[in-house]
Amino acid sequence: MTWSAERRARQAELVKTWRPWLRSTGPKTPTGKAKSAANAVKHGTRSRQTIAELRQLRQALRRCRDSTALSRAARRRKKTW
Repeated sequence: MTWSAERRARQAELVKTWRPWLRSTGPKTPTGKAKSAANAVKHGTRSRQTIAELRQLRQALRRCRDSTALSRAARRRKKTW
């Protein structure tokens, strides 16, 4: 079932009047709490994809740092001649 834009807008307005987030208290059972705690591993900052992307970013930053250090050292050696 796909909703039209009008239906989605109407539903959004209804949800805003119900405001279910004010009554939400989170998981109560240990099973629910464990499942909720796993959300960050599956979807958030601890997901495999995010960890892999951060690892690649750190490697790129390391390479930039190393090449900058090499070029600075080369410039210092040139100035002393």
